[in-house]
Amino acid sequence: MKEKRKKTWRRKLLLVSVILFAMASIWCGYNFYLIQRTIDEAAPRQADVGIVLGAAVWGDRPSPGLSERLNYALWLYNQGYVKVLLVSGGLGEGKKVTEAEAMRTYLLEKGVPDYAILIEDKARSTYENLLFSQQVMERAHLKNALIISHDYHLARAKKMADSLQLPATVAGVQSQVLYSPYHKMREVLALTVWELEQIWS
Repeated sequence: MKEKRKKTWRRKLLLVSVILFAMASIWCGYNFYLIQRTIDEAAPRQADVGIVLGAAVWGDRPSPGLSERLNYALWLYNQGYVKVLLVSGGLGEGKKVTEAEAMRTYLLEKGVPDYAILIEDKARSTYENLLFSQQVMERAHLKNALIISHDYHLARAKKMADSLQLPATVAGVQSQVLYSPYHKMREVLALTVWELEQIWS
């Protein structure tokens, strides 16, 4: 009798595990689709300010990945899509220079005038990038933004901007130095975690 009960519970546990795995797979599959759709639909649009989302700093210089974001932001600025660039990123672990300060220095060296660069140097996550940048925008009386990052990052950034009621569109650069499939999969997980946090909060 006990053995029969054990088998019954094992079957139930297996069934629940299969259902949960299927649900997780469907959810992750949808998020992968959302990330790719956002990449396909993203295009530069006119905005008051371009928010450049931070990434790793090597020493006191932008990493190759962050340099890609900055070079794309520089192109958007030079093409007239935005008249101001807002660089966002705080102090990474073990670093002496904030991401924002490294980004500002890089843009100054590329010819962007000081008055066209705003700084947000406290953020430690994408959500904080957008939340704190929104506060900078409000102080500067800027109404809408073009969020600039790598293409795989855009879907999560847009969802977070929407949750903050930040009027924003997105524009992304396709990386030549980062392994995109790996970062897309990381984004699927990060986006899933964000969505679950919104449900549970």
